[in-house]
Amino acid sequence: MTEMIEVARSSVQTWESDQMGHMNVQFYVDKAGQGLAALALRLGLGPRHARAEGVRLFVRDHHVRFLREQRPGAPFFIRAGILEVRDFGLRVYEEMVNTVSGEVAATFIAEVELLDEESREMKPLPAKAKAAARALVVELPLHGSPRGLDIYDPRPAPKLADADGMGMVRTWQGEIDAAQCDGQGFLTIRHFMGIVSDGIPNLLAQTSGADRSRTPTVGGAALEYRFVYRRHPRAGDVLTLRSGLKNVGPKIYTWCHWLFDLETGAAIATAEAVAIALDLTTRKAIAIPDEMRTNLESLVIEGLGV
Repeated sequence: MTEMIEVARSSVQTWESDQMGHMNVQFYVDKAGQGLAALALRLGLGPRHARAEGVRLFVRDHHVRFLREQRPGAPFFIRAGILEVRDFGLRVYEEMVNTVSGEVAATFIAEVELLDEESREMKPLPAKAKAAARALVVELPLHGSPRGLDIYDPRPAPKLADADGMGMVRTWQGEIDAAQCDGQGFLTIRHFMGIVSDGIPNLLAQTSGADRSRTPTVGGAALEYRFVYRRHPRAGDVLTLRSGLKNVGPKIYTWCHWLFDLETGAAIATAEAVAIALDLTTRKAIAIPDEMRTNLESLVIEGLGV
């Protein structure tokens, strides 16, 4: 086993923060994507190789843990290693570390494939890339392992009609803008998470049951996400998001989010998110308040999954 290598370094910007005052989940994923680009360069799959061969590493399945909230101005770096080398892909580990405290703020486990940039057809990894990856193999740290989510084989891709038949809530709908896409016009990984994040206020408005006229003292925060990226939508596609509650535990609850192409009804991505109740004054996790628990338990939908 080797030590992880640094693949990115930056700081949290004010415009990257959400209503809770900490860095929004989509930007964690965005920074991990920047780290993956540098890791690809280390494997001989950098920008010049991508332009010459028309192939690039893409994430197919993501597990993300948020360990500590990061506020505007916080400096951080990302280090990475390889967990597993396969003929047609890699299992990659990244972690975001606060530069000042040295504490790990977030972890990322990614199932990564080499795809044709235009057709998104899977390609075998070059022998040199596999050899370079084997030299970067690391052991998964305990703090990077899944905790609140079970990692299982993804369910068969649902259809939009399935989600509506199960009573999932419509939380986001819109056209994909070119600014949300990569150089080939496909939606970037950041914006998959961004769509879910943008839909959360709609989800809460339709499911909270709380008195919205009072200043809230209890909010929520995501602890873990798992995203399965099933298709690659392009600029101009119209997408729609459905969300539902999978389960409620003593201190945590799990939402499922299914993203669809509105025109075809095909699944674009499926996701699960473990959340906690958060005291907005102390910024600490608290037990789910009784009123909130009663409301959440009434919203559980059987059969949801990633």
